[in-house]
Amino acid sequence: MAAPIFPFGMLPSADLIVDAVYAGGSAGSAADDALARLLPVGNQGGFRPKGSVRKGMVRLVALYTSGSEVDWPDTLDPRTGIFTYFGDNRQPGRELHQTQRDGNLLLRDVFALGHGTAADRRRVPPFLLFHKAMPGRSVAFNGLLAPGAASLTSDDDLVAVWRSTGGHRFQNYRARFTVLDAGHIPRAWIDDVLNDRAYESEHCPIAWKAWVDGRAYMPLEAPATTTIRSKAQQLPSDEAGRAILAEIRDYFRRREHDFELVAVELWRLIAPATGRCDVTQPSRDGGRDAVGKYMIGPKSDPIGLDFALEAKCYSADNSVGVRDVARLISRIRHREFGVFVTTSHFAPQAYTEVRADGHPIAMICGQDIVDALKAHGYSDVAAVRAWLELLSANAPQR
Repeated sequence: MAAPIFPFGMLPSADLIVDAVYAGGSAGSAADDALARLLPVGNQGGFRPKGSVRKGMVRLVALYTSGSEVDWPDTLDPRTGIFTYFGDNRQPGRELHQTQRDGNLLLRDVFALGHGTAADRRRVPPFLLFHKAMPGRSVAFNGLLAPGAASLTSDDDLVAVWRSTGGHRFQNYRARFTVLDAGHIPRAWIDDVLNDRAYESEHCPIAWKAWVDGRAYMPLEAPATTTIRSKAQQLPSDEAGRAILAEIRDYFRRREHDFELVAVELWRLIAPATGRCDVTQPSRDGGRDAVGKYMIGPKSDPIGLDFALEAKCYSADNSVGVRDVARLISRIRHREFGVFVTTSHFAPQAYTEVRADGHPIAMICGQDIVDALKAHGYSDVAAVRAWLELLSANAPQR
């Protein structure tokens, strides 16, 4: 069933429903902004609080993401309900918390309160997440957010990360929230929130009350069914992403075997718990470009799961086919899993056979590579080139 669409005139009294679209106006001005009509917040920016951040008087926060910030990719993982959001210090020249809209200051204070007592968490304003929708200045509702996640420590849920632009380094926050299991937010609760009765309200969502009481997270999870990504989904649609992949391919032109070491490092960016991983000699690889261990369990007593990795530095027009994938499948031993990394995409038949037959293979395509690099600060060709050169300089002789 299609998500509901609320017309512009109904927005001041509309409930919030996950995935519903709230239509913008037609005046051709900033007054068309759907979010500002839906909630008593501003019509610009990613952080839109109701109340003063510096006075600790914020009652509610609308978070808006356009999805167009290439260097700061806000992401929602529907499998876990974890939403990653970047703060508002996105250019050099200012201290981490000295931003125009005080967004980073708000993040700092809210996440600190979130790790405090139940009384502290009562002071945390509900965060409501929206993303850009069509047409015009319409928005869609993603859900009610609580800062942090059950799987993250205080060292992981709010982190100041370094970036550089034009040779100038600066910091910004990377914040992780949980989308709570509250698919329907009644207008009556929003009214109570604005009157400083978020927790006491009879309309308060159960998931919000549970988080306030005991920092118990009830995430809105949407585990994927068997998914076969199309070519368009596996390759970046933006110019910056395509340029990054082109830079990697050009760097390894006529020496594609050297891409195997980089494929291992790309896998480490995606799976940081990867332990030792050895790139095999091209003449003796046995159908595996690298073999390694993925570590799980407590740090004091971890265990390693063996995996085999295959890498292909292909152009966008050259897909990974059944024969390529079958080669890796045939080399996976009992209790091992496979990792296939390509700068291109997986052909539909190869992708379908892997998923339909339940082969334990992580399939890393061009879009995944770009996402991983950007998430770690390598957001343009120059940064990627410097990263490749550093890896090459430290690579062991083969």
